[in-house]
Amino acid sequence: MQGMVRTRIAPSPTGNPHIGTIYQALFNYAFAKRHKGTFVVRIEDTDRVRFVEGAEDKLYSSLDWFGLVEDESPRKGGEFAPYKQSERLELYKKYAEQLVREDKAYYCDCTPERLDEVRKKMQSEKRTPMYDGHCRELGKKSGVIRLKIIPGQTYTWRDGVRGEITFETSKGKDPLIDDQVLLKSDGFPTYHLAVVVDDHLMKITQAVRGEEWIPSTAKHVILYHYLGWEKEMPLFHHTPLLRNPDKSKLSKRHGHTDVTWYREEGFLPEAIINFLGLMGWTHPEEKEIFSLDEFIHLFDLKDIRVVGPIFDLTKLTWMNGEYIRSMPIDELIKVIKSYYPDATFSSIDDEKLGKIVVLAQSRIDTLKQFEPLIKHFFPKSLFYTDSEEDKAIALSLREELEKVSNWETDTILEALRVVLKKHSIRMPVLYTIITGQERGLPLPESLKIIGKEEVLSRLKK
Repeated sequence: MQGMVRTRIAPSPTGNPHIGTIYQALFNYAFAKRHKGTFVVRIEDTDRVRFVEGAEDKLYSSLDWFGLVEDESPRKGGEFAPYKQSERLELYKKYAEQLVREDKAYYCDCTPERLDEVRKKMQSEKRTPMYDGHCRELGKKSGVIRLKIIPGQTYTWRDGVRGEITFETSKGKDPLIDDQVLLKSDGFPTYHLAVVVDDHLMKITQAVRGEEWIPSTAKHVILYHYLGWEKEMPLFHHTPLLRNPDKSKLSKRHGHTDVTWYREEGFLPEAIINFLGLMGWTHPEEKEIFSLDEFIHLFDLKDIRVVGPIFDLTKLTWMNGEYIRSMPIDELIKVIKSYYPDATFSSIDDEKLGKIVVLAQSRIDTLKQFEPLIKHFFPKSLFYTDSEEDKAIALSLREELEKVSNWETDTILEALRVVLKKHSIRMPVLYTIITGQERGLPLPESLKIIGKEEVLSRLKK
């Protein structure tokens, strides 16, 4: 298989990239790279109603961020260009018309109103709504082109995840598969025609996609047979759907399906990729933390589990924290600076910022948690209180800290303990007076970084 493998993802530019797209891209990318093959990105932009300007660029940005850079695509070109379906319309027309000539497809000019009536009638009869074949033998010369399903046929295909799957085109007199539209009247193909033509012409060897496409694969297999390409069909691998903890499908109704959300929330791409790698696959050593390179070395499509994996955001957050804690400080500083706007830390010099990051590294799980944790380090940070009791505590604190000649963590802690004992209070009270929060980074270490002069100035004010 070395060098022969060709995998692909074929997303539609209808909005921000979905985390499920990255999940599929990871499996396709890893399998191709393991076998020194080719990973293709093909843009399925034939749905002009849902097309969103700029969505394709966001997809590439996400793939780059995750390190899943494709080998062939609209932006990179390749031997089988063009890679946008809207630029391949003549190809689809050619094969659709070929099917019509061979009596394997036909023109249909049924109106939307008639189709709606047929659907409602079938529903009232408790039958599966599908086209009733009205135009099959009328020899129409215009309209949409529909696939002509022959009743009484049996087809078998092998799924790399689920094994052998057999389906029939009818049960008695009742059809089980619709006469699917292949080419719309505006010349644009439906998914079913386009995916078969494109996968064949682009020599895709493994078609890895979600299990929701299993029913459609029956139509695709028929098309491969009708076009004489059945011996060159890609091996289908239908992966389990990502699910929420309540077992419901991870859909766009949930905010954490959008890749943009993860970037904004301060998740690291390496952690997300690691997490997605565990969705439907298990490390041979049952390790939970591993790199993309390790995943590529070990991953095989045949090892994908059938059971739908649970997308547990709590576990991802934990995993993200593990990546943050294992990161060299210099790298973590760069990542934090890249995440926050340039002006955020402009008032903190690099030396002090480095000390703050060291202190915070073990206490944050996402980059977004960093800034709220360190607000008291910003110059001129003041936190006000109207409580006379708090003012008395602040005065005592100032008096004790003034006595500290050697401004080190242990001597600062001794001064804090004197105040705690004098006022019979606990550390969160002092933390709130100095930082405006009840808890956060260790207080003695924080005060050491802020500096004695600045701390006393704040307490005085």
